[in-house]
Amino acid sequence: MKNISLSNAGFILRIFLGITMLSAVADRFGFWGAPGAPGVAWGNWDNFIAYTQTLNSFASKSLAGILGALATFFEITFGLLLIIGFKTKYAALGTAGLMLLFALTMTFSISIKAPLDYSVFTSFAAALTLSAIDKTSFSLD
Repeated sequence: MKNISLSNAGFILRIFLGITMLSAVADRFGFWGAPGAPGVAWGNWDNFIAYTQTLNSFASKSLAGILGALATFFEITFGLLLIIGFKTKYAALGTAGLMLLFALTMTFSISIKAPLDYSVFTSFAAALTLSAIDKTSFSLD
């Protein structure tokens, strides 16, 4: 069996981390289905902001809206940068930071089980690993 090269492994990490980020964004805009549908976490922006407020109990609804919008902006930005392979190291580090923030807020506001069930720590570790790969296949870097 042939071993996968580091640049090809980095390509796989890039693509699936990017898709994971964009999938979460798609959910909050209802692209995966309506609230309550199988496999749908939020289904709309209002539910996502309510969840954001749960994770950030100190936040008012308006502040939760700002935090949710910022998270969404960074998820879209990092997700697209990872998929096209542009500024991969920085996008991966940003993704790792975002995933670590999500994991910690989920842990402290809900339980350690939440980020484990949603593989948030795994995404954090994958993004951190990707940031250490110098060049990935099929990238613009």
